[in-house]
Amino acid sequence: MKLARFTIPGESEVRSGIVDNSEIHEFTGDLFTSRILTGKTFSLQNVGLKAPIIPRHIIGIGRNFVGEGEPKPAIPDMPILFFKPLSTVVGPEDAVLLPLGTDEIKFESELAVIIGKEARNIAPEQVDDVIFGFTVTNDFGAFNYFHPEGHWTIGKSFDTFCPLGPVIVTDFDYHSARIQATVNGTVKQDALMERIITPIDSMISYISRFMTLMPGDVILTGTPAGADLVRDGDIVDCYIEGIGHLQNPVRAQKLSSNL
Repeated sequence: MKLARFTIPGESEVRSGIVDNSEIHEFTGDLFTSRILTGKTFSLQNVGLKAPIIPRHIIGIGRNFVGEGEPKPAIPDMPILFFKPLSTVVGPEDAVLLPLGTDEIKFESELAVIIGKEARNIAPEQVDDVIFGFTVTNDFGAFNYFHPEGHWTIGKSFDTFCPLGPVIVTDFDYHSARIQATVNGTVKQDALMERIITPIDSMISYISRFMTLMPGDVILTGTPAGADLVRDGDIVDCYIEGIGHLQNPVRAQKLSSNL
């Protein structure tokens, strides 16, 4: 099943729907437990897709893929984890804004996992039971705001730094996922999930040991080699076959005159 959030022309209301080929069937109710079809159907080409979920928490992992031909290290006892605030979330085609005074930021095409059930102290073999679905994300970072002693929070936290979309897929085989990205049409990333260091089941199991995961939590699973710096005017297209394209332009911003 493919699930989306969308708007229709002339309205600001954000609706939810089930995507079926070129159509989207509107539903109301809870995304995880009680989707109720309204009977309204829209053409997918006539709606504006939004981020498919407003997360409860966003947890990312760093340095989690090896490059082609590189030996894979053992799963670390303590993966590099970080949080991103909800203000980072934008959807397909939304602009990603350069921080004031910053000329370039780094994109990272990634598979994002959406948690669908409460999970605390679960084993890796239990992880599939708490996963609701998957989407594409672009985990942007401003390296000039990374602390030299390893503090990533500020650099990962700027508004618009976590595009999500285009849809949530609930029946996706993440073990064989292929993560790709282009910048202005030039291929920058193209790698299979087999290069991941801390697998998704081990990653989510580990996170559940220090925090209770709840429906709506989003886990960013890391990016393969090829992530690169982008600047004003660049267009980044992250793609995972079976989920779709997440395309976003990078834009400079001006200091607001509002006090």
